[in-house]
Amino acid sequence: MSMSPSPSADRPPVPARPAYAERLDLPWWLWLTGLVAAALLAVEIWMGGSGARAWVPFAVLLPVTAAGLWWLGRIRVAVVDSELRVDDARLPVRFVADVIPLDVAGRREVLGVGADPLAFVVQRPWIGGAVQVVLDDPADPTPFWVVSTRRPVELAEAVLAARDARRLADRTAGEPG
Repeated sequence: MSMSPSPSADRPPVPARPAYAERLDLPWWLWLTGLVAAALLAVEIWMGGSGARAWVPFAVLLPVTAAGLWWLGRIRVAVVDSELRVDDARLPVRFVADVIPLDVAGRREVLGVGADPLAFVVQRPWIGGAVQVVLDDPADPTPFWVVSTRRPVELAEAVLAARDARRLADRTAGEPG
């Protein structure tokens, strides 16, 4: 008989650790460019004026620009709990047929002139790589997802591993024991 404590039913479940997680934030040079442009615009509005005209452009334009830049980089990509999460969108991995890592040229080809208008796309131009997640869901008209990522091979492997683990769990749960 083991003396180890048994798991308590009153404890909340431990959230699953993401198999993959990434935030599609902006690089430092875009922050610098945006804030310098906002500061130059504030200086143009100020132009040596006095009173409120001396400080309001800086007090308004710089925080608004910083908030806009933060908003552009808010998207999170993760593989958690048998699903691919991209911002608010959720894709159960059981509907994934294949995942293709894309470099810059591959992403351009998939999103180019012959792109499928029904595809779900989360693309950030400052990120070169992406993955194409091909779907196998007859009830969904979306043929595939294209998601920007800095590590396309790692994201593809995480999605495929989660899909394979889910299929294995479904098979073993269905077997009589």
